[in-house]
Formats: sequence, structure tokens, C-alpha cells
Amino acid sequence: MSDKSSSVQIRILDKEYQINCPPSDQEALLKSARYLDENMRKVKERGNIHGSEKVAVMAALNITYELLQKNRLLTEYRRVNGEQIDRLEEKIEQALQRSRQLEM
Repeated sequence: MSDKSSSVQIRILDKEYQINCPPSDQEALLKSARYLDENMRKVKERGNIHGSEKVAVMAALNITYELLQKNRLLTEYRRVNGEQIDRLEEKIEQALQRSRQLEM
């Protein structure tokens, strides 16, 4: 399977952009473009920010904030899950030790 880049057309705030992208990443690119467009439209609809560059910066800040929040949650879930796994492993080990003692 060839991963040679091809041109993909995306639309953000009614402007067209041609992006070179490997076929395997095109779906993700289109999804990302839609997400960015939605976020930029939300910023623009609030009406207090004018100019495409400022709208783009605010949308980027909002998306980055969301990403950092999700990363923090993921890190916390991993920590909690790791602790739960450690406790389960300890319980299993204790049960195995009790089972070995009963066999003797």
C-alpha cells in the first residue's frame, strides 16, 4: 500500500485550503478540519473577537486547553488504574500463598 501524499481540500471558515496528506491520514485530517472549523465558528459567533487570525488563535487556545484537560484526566485514570491493578495483584498473590499453605 502506497503512502504517497495527495492533495486534500478542506474548508475552514468558508476558506478553501489544499493540504498534502498521505491517504492513510486523510480521514483524520478531514475530521480535524471540521473540528477546527466548528471551534472557530463558535469563537466568531460570540462576537467579541474580530479578525480571522484572532479567531484562529482563540480557537487554538480553546482546543489546547481541552487537550491538556483530557491529558490530565488520562494521566489520573492511569494512576488510579495502576494502583487498583497493584492492589489486585497483591490480593492474588496473598490468595496464592494461602492456597499453597493449605496444600502443605
